[in-house]
Amino acid sequence: MEKDMNFFDLCMACGRAIGRACNACWQLFLHMIKLTYRYWWIVLTLVALGIAAALYYTRHDNLTYKVSAVALINGGSIQQFEQAFLPLRSGNLLPGYSAIYPLLKSRTAMRFETFRVIDCLDDGVADYVDFKRKSSPTDTVKVQMQDRLCLQFRVKSRNLDSVPAIEKALMEYLNSNAALQQAYVPYYANLCEEVAFNHRQALKLDSLTSHYYYYTPSSTVPPAYVGNGVNFYGERRIHLFLDKIYEQQEHLQAVDHRMQLATAPVVLENHFYVNPKPVNGRFKYLIICFLLAWIGGCALAELIDRRKAICAWLKQ
Repeated sequence: MEKDMNFFDLCMACGRAIGRACNACWQLFLHMIKLTYRYWWIVLTLVALGIAAALYYTRHDNLTYKVSAVALINGGSIQQFEQAFLPLRSGNLLPGYSAIYPLLKSRTAMRFETFRVIDCLDDGVADYVDFKRKSSPTDTVKVQMQDRLCLQFRVKSRNLDSVPAIEKALMEYLNSNAALQQAYVPYYANLCEEVAFNHRQALKLDSLTSHYYYYTPSSTVPPAYVGNGVNFYGERRIHLFLDKIYEQQEHLQAVDHRMQLATAPVVLENHFYVNPKPVNGRFKYLIICFLLAWIGGCALAELIDRRKAICAWLKQ
C-alpha cells in the first residue's frame, strides 16, 4: 500500500538526501587525504607542476586586461552595428582592412565583445552596462538602450601601450561600414534641423515673454455685479512662460549634446579604459591550478592503488 507524502515528509526526504550527499563528499575528501599521504610523491609532484604552470601563466608580461568603452550609434540600428562587428567577434576579418587586421592577426587585441547598456528610468540616460547579459529586450524596467553599446576587447600587459592605436583602428573600421554610413546621412540631416528648430523656439518663447512683460501691465479688474448685492473683484496678473522656457532649455541642451556626438556613424562617449584587475589574476589561478592538480594527483594515485584490480578487469 502506497503512502501519501505530505510537505513535511518531502522536506525530511530532501534533508536526508542533502545529508547523504554531504557525508559522501566528506568521505571522498578523507579518502583523498589518505591517497595524498600514501602516494605523496605522485600527488605533490602534480601539485608542484600545477603551481608552476599557474605562476608561468600569470607572469607579468602575460597578464590579460579587459578594455571597455561605450559607443554611441548615430542613425544605425543595433542589428546593423552587430553585423558590422561580427567579423571582429569571430576573428574572420578579411586582410583588406589594413588598420585593424594586423592587430587581430598578431593578437595585439583579442576577444572582441559587445554588451547592452541599460536605462533603468527610461529617460535616455545610461545607468549601467549589462556585463552578465541578464537583461531582456522585452523588459520594461531595465530597458536596453537602442543607440548605445559597450565595446570590449582584451590585451596583454605588454600591449597596453597599443590601446590608443587599437581604438583608432577600430573606429575607422566601424565608420567605414556602408550600412552604418547610409543610416547616418539622413540622421545627421534631421538632427541639424531639430537643433535649428529648437534654437528658434527658444528665441520665440523669450520674445513672447518679453512682450507680455512690457506690454501687458497688471491692473485691477473692475467689479462685476452678479445680482443680489454681490460683486466680484479680481486682479489681472502677468503669467510668464518660464516653465516652458526651462523645459525647452533642458531639451535644447540634450539636443546640442547629441549634436556634438554626431560627428560619425559610431563615436565613443569616452576613450577606452583599461580595467586594472587582470583576467588571469595570480591568486585566482593558483587556487584553480592547485585544486585541479590535487584532484588529478589523487585520481592517478587511485589508479595506481587499484592497478591489480584494473589489470584483472582488463584481462577478462
